[in-house]
Amino acid sequence: MRALRILLITVVILGGLFVAADRLLLNYAESEAAEKLKARQGLSGATEVSIAGFPFLTQVAGRELERVDVTVRGIEASANGRRVVITEMSAALHDVRLGSGFGSATATTATGTARISYADLAKAADEDVTLAYGGNGKVKVTGSVGILGRTISRSVVSTVSLVDGDTIRVRADEVPGEGIPRLEELIRGRTDFDRKITGLPQGMKLEKVQAEENGLVITVSGTDVPLSG
Repeated sequence: MRALRILLITVVILGGLFVAADRLLLNYAESEAAEKLKARQGLSGATEVSIAGFPFLTQVAGRELERVDVTVRGIEASANGRRVVITEMSAALHDVRLGSGFGSATATTATGTARISYADLAKAADEDVTLAYGGNGKVKVTGSVGILGRTISRSVVSTVSLVDGDTIRVRADEVPGEGIPRLEELIRGRTDFDRKITGLPQGMKLEKVQAEENGLVITVSGTDVPLSG
């Protein structure tokens, strides 16, 4: 009986040590992965990496992680040659394969969302244009034009969509002409625009876009996405 008690105590102690070691190595791996991802993508904002699954050590031994959740902030992308900041991107990377020497990692698939603030999107639009949430999944775009010696400003409610897999399109649903010649055409020249987005993390692509209160939310996905290396 005494021997059994000693055996049970030993198993509990060893199990506790294993869990502690597993968690310590997990925290170290998450920190290292975040730093490598930040350096690889040239990110300026905060980067967070969370590795799911337990135990971590057995996943490492098999050189494959079930899932890695990544959140990056301040991604500098490009929209038709103009700098645009992606405020935040969160992605779930599945079946992450570890390379030789654990110096690299590649996710078989990835899904997530990215958010661009209206202020940052406005910087990629034409000058003197402001953007805000218009309610009901729409964008409110305000622009000014000069006509007949007057400066006329108009705010229009616009639909936002994704075209050609990489371009955000904003189109006014309606522009009141008010009987002024060419007013609608000129206003649309300011408020309607297409912006091709490039510079996302390698392997990621746009799937769809929708307007929400805190900015444009873009669904992204990817295959063979490098996490580090």
